[in-house]
Amino acid sequence: MDEQLFFKRLNNLCTSKDIFYFLTSLEVMSDTMAAGALQRISEVEVDDSGLKNPALLENEVFRALCFQFEFESSKLSNTGLLNALQALIKLRIDPQSTLMTSLLSESEERLGRGQLTAENLCSLGESLLELESPGCATLEQIVNHMQERDVQRWSPREIVMVYRILQVTAREGKQCQSLLNRLNSVTFPTVSQLSPNFTSVILNSLAVLHQTRAVLLVTALCKHSVKHVPYFTDHELVNVLEAFLYFGQNLQIFTEALERHVPRSILTMHPQTVSKVMHYCCKKMILSKPILDAVAEGFISSADRLTTDQIAAYIIPFGTLNYLPPSASSLFRKLEAVLHTRLRHFQPHTLLNLLHSCVLIQRYPINFLPKIFSPYFLQKLQAQPPGLNRVVMSQLTQLFLTVTLECPFYEGPKLLSKYQVKACPMPHTPDVHLFKRVKTGLLYLLKKRIYFASEVSTPYFYVVDFEIKLDEEGLVLPAAQLEEVHRRIALCVDGQNRFCAHSHNLLGEEAIKQRHLQLLGYEVVQIPFFEIESLQNTRKIADYLHKKIFPCTYGLSN
Repeated sequence: MDEQLFFKRLNNLCTSKDIFYFLTSLEVMSDTMAAGALQRISEVEVDDSGLKNPALLENEVFRALCFQFEFESSKLSNTGLLNALQALIKLRIDPQSTLMTSLLSESEERLGRGQLTAENLCSLGESLLELESPGCATLEQIVNHMQERDVQRWSPREIVMVYRILQVTAREGKQCQSLLNRLNSVTFPTVSQLSPNFTSVILNSLAVLHQTRAVLLVTALCKHSVKHVPYFTDHELVNVLEAFLYFGQNLQIFTEALERHVPRSILTMHPQTVSKVMHYCCKKMILSKPILDAVAEGFISSADRLTTDQIAAYIIPFGTLNYLPPSASSLFRKLEAVLHTRLRHFQPHTLLNLLHSCVLIQRYPINFLPKIFSPYFLQKLQAQPPGLNRVVMSQLTQLFLTVTLECPFYEGPKLLSKYQVKACPMPHTPDVHLFKRVKTGLLYLLKKRIYFASEVSTPYFYVVDFEIKLDEEGLVLPAAQLEEVHRRIALCVDGQNRFCAHSHNLLGEEAIKQRHLQLLGYEVVQIPFFEIESLQNTRKIADYLHKKIFPCTYGLSN
């Protein structure tokens, strides 16, 4: 049969059974046709979870094909040899089998003799990269042969393969920065032509190879990736998100593309991909209601199939970003049901992070706190990295403070004092410029520095940016005075780092702090950056502070 007709008919067949039947009808087949048949079998019989039907490896026709390749490897064309190798690796044939050893050995011999074309080098490189432990020497040999050709003439496929090879050789400690510099320069003009897969692979390689100086290339790839968001596979999207995080990229148009894609795909996306999307939003402090709402719905319908780490990854960002979705009641009902059945399966630190995130948004895990405060659980926390460090003990203290202040009906075990910290490490330190402007404004308003204190450690775990004390008649007292204090005013100077990105929504850590300060008897006055940044001089800032702190007397002295 004519090869063109053969491949046309072969590509219309969708099961290995049909392919085998078709092959038995042929009297003669070239090696490229036989290799093409193996490739088509691998396409229809292999998915993300592996080989669908292992029994096909025992099929007589399949075994006959393999026999031909094993014992006639030296007679094969380069295309037949390398296409067969690629297909058999995809079919998970044991690399140590005589069949695979024969094909790999023949490929390496031809590589050494310089008999492989650029196309052949690509096929061999891609095949070796699919093996669990490819030989670095052979991969380096492929790159060396490729460098004999002008790098400027490499195709996108060749560029991608070399990036992947350099990732492997870098793990072995090989230095390749000079080649990378040339590769980065050559890649930049081709960015607009790159497919979703190539875009993802190159971004991943740049991150793994720590190419922080390739700023123009990284930026171009990140912008180019926006249009591919709907077409990335789960694995490709994870690679892109990791690269965005590694290189500190934060493109609004990328977030908007995710906001369109995630709600449409939430029911078919792999949970690990959803977890990475949530991790990305959390790290970038992006309060994306379309994404969070969709993930909440996805959790309600699929929580029973998630791992404990995935459960935490789905839920924690709601607390971090201080957001309750419309389906909050169903979401936390489902979370409670899952925790009841799978509580013992959670790693201690994962469970603590999860429950701590819940209290940030006033969802109280009362039924599970006796376990958290038990000496046995605390010992497990201490035994596993990072142990009982300051952050972990702050989470425990904040959980205990939450049930003390917000859940007076809780009658379970208390957190022993040795596990409590006296002061919370400030998760979001004050904006220095904003802090200085408020301090100058207070001095102008109150006339003397003795009438307010800054960065005050309260007896109740939290640090207050500024504190003002008043007596019973509302007169300002010196900050150092301890007697006759009738009211305490806590000024929270909230810079942009205490809010979600491009938003006026306070982060969960800041929201719970202000809530607790109020419950502890403070009058909390929030000074957000967006109210004060446009005020141009000290008098205007003092006027603004007067209105915020003493609204009852504002205007009386004017």
